[in-house]
Amino acid sequence: MDAPRSALDDPEYAAFAWGRYKRLMLWMALASLTATIGCLYLLSTLVGEISIHMIIATSGGVFASVMLASALMGLVFLSAGSGHDDTVKEFDALNDPE
Repeated sequence: MDAPRSALDDPEYAAFAWGRYKRLMLWMALASLTATIGCLYLLSTLVGEISIHMIIATSGGVFASVMLASALMGLVFLSAGSGHDDTVKEFDALNDPE
């Protein structure tokens, strides 16, 4: 029995979907950079002068956290929007031993 085909199996649609994901990630990199600058400004306003170590740690933590959340949510949107989730459900239904 053949496994159901996903929309991502079509190279043209896959290129479109991954292009949309890359555009989302570019916008989220801009949002992450904005959040990082905002956090550094807030931190310097509340604490005063901050050391270079604090700037590096804060920048890395905020930027990486926002980008990681964006990447994971983007993959969820990619999977759901392309119909890949439905294909996996169909595959599971076909291979269900009950």
